[in-house]
Amino acid sequence: MKKVFIVNALLAIALMVQCSEEKDTTFLISNTKVGKLDKISLVRDLEVIYDQDSVVKDTMKLAIGFGARNINIFEKGGSHLLTLTPNADSIPKVQNVRINDPRFKTDRGIGLNSTFKDIKEKYTIQKIVTSINNIVIFVKDSDVYFTIDKSELPASLRYVSSPNIDAVQVPDNAKIKYLMVGWEH
Repeated sequence: MKKVFIVNALLAIALMVQCSEEKDTTFLISNTKVGKLDKISLVRDLEVIYDQDSVVKDTMKLAIGFGARNINIFEKGGSHLLTLTPNADSIPKVQNVRINDPRFKTDRGIGLNSTFKDIKEKYTIQKIVTSINNIVIFVKDSDVYFTIDKSELPASLRYVSSPNIDAVQVPDNAKIKYLMVGWEH
């Protein structure tokens, strides 16, 4: 009887230790989740997923009968957490997530307060795409991508319309402007 009690007590202690070590995923970004939001979450379920937060849809689009183009998620108290863009399917899911709150971090520790050097250290750069005002950094094996303002680049690259910028040309201290997750369904 004592052995059964001891075994049960040890199992209970092990369970408590395991539960206390579980990581808080409220602000974690992975390939399948962004905080509470799951890759397969339906737009119609956002009010339930964010029942403790505020879900704000583009009212102009809703008034003329279209789905919301952007959906903003605000924490109770006003902090802008996320901007969601649904796909155009008949049953829409979230296609793109823009991270607005610096508390969100990827499973590799990269967030809005990170630099290009941090990205290079944690990810393998797949490609860099240029636009008029920004460069977009896509990384291998991840749905996460990063935008850096061209003002962070050397002057010789800021005004060039060349689509080719190599990772070695981007300064290590270049700050992330946008942190995005793109889920193709």
